[in-house]
Amino acid sequence: MMRLALREAAAAFEKEEVPVGAIAVHEGRVIARAHNLRETLRDPTAHAEMLVLTQAAEALSNWRLDGASLYVTLEPCAMCAGALLQARVSRLVFGAPDPKAGACGSRLDLIRGSGMPFTVGVTTGVLEKDCAEILRAFFEKRRSRKK
Repeated sequence: MMRLALREAAAAFEKEEVPVGAIAVHEGRVIARAHNLRETLRDPTAHAEMLVLTQAAEALSNWRLDGASLYVTLEPCAMCAGALLQARVSRLVFGAPDPKAGACGSRLDLIRGSGMPFTVGVTTGVLEKDCAEILRAFFEKRRSRKK
C-alpha cells in the first residue's frame, strides 16, 4: 500500500507540489487516494491526508472511518493528525518522519497522547528511505531553481 502512496507522491512531484501521497484502505480495498494539492487549489488544508479522508468518508458514506487504515509517505502534521483522530481512523502507517512538523511522534505526538476515547494504531518507517528520497529530490530541485 505504501507503494501506491508513493505513486501519489510522484504525481504531486510532477505538479510541483510537495510530494506527499496518501491511500485509505478499508477491508483490504483501496477506497481513496490523494496527494498534496495546496499550490494547485491554493488551499492550506489540501494536504494528501485531508483529501484522502474526505474521499474515504464519501466512499463509506460515513465520516466515521472505523476499520480504515491510512498510508501516507510523510508523518502527518498537527492538522492532519487531529483529522485522523476526529475521523476515527483505526490505523496510520507512515513512511518518513517529519522532525520539523510531524505530530505523530517526531515533533509532537497528538495521536498517542490525545486523551481521546478512541485510539489510532501507528506504524512508522514503512519504505522510509523511498519516502524520504522523493522529498529530498523535490527540495533539491526547488533549491537549484532558485540559484
